Amino acid sequence: MRSAREYLDARFDRNVALEELADIAGLTPVYLCRVFQQEVGLPPHAYQIQRRVMHAKRLLLRGVPPGEVAIAVGFFDQSHFGRYFKRITGVTPNRYFSGEG
Repeated sequence: MRSAREYLDARFDRNVALEELADIAGLTPVYLCRVFQQEVGLPPHAYQIQRRVMHAKRLLLRGVPPGEVAIAVGFFDQSHFGRYFKRITGVTPNRYFSGEG
């Protein structure tokens, strides 16, 4: 699982197909999902979203506007980014950016 996690960490800003990740880990996609969740606590896609939000928080704290952050960390648009960011952090990217988070 370490190789799969490292692969996702290095590519947090792009969509990694489950099949691609399974090839890296040398497992079938179904088995990868099961083992990944057991070891990491999240399925691969949710783990990748968590990593994106973690990187987004760093950029927002550096003063990068939320719209630019959304694209930089791999979200399709600012709306998609905002939805996931708030779900994970409890505040919107704009509030976090302005220091309220």
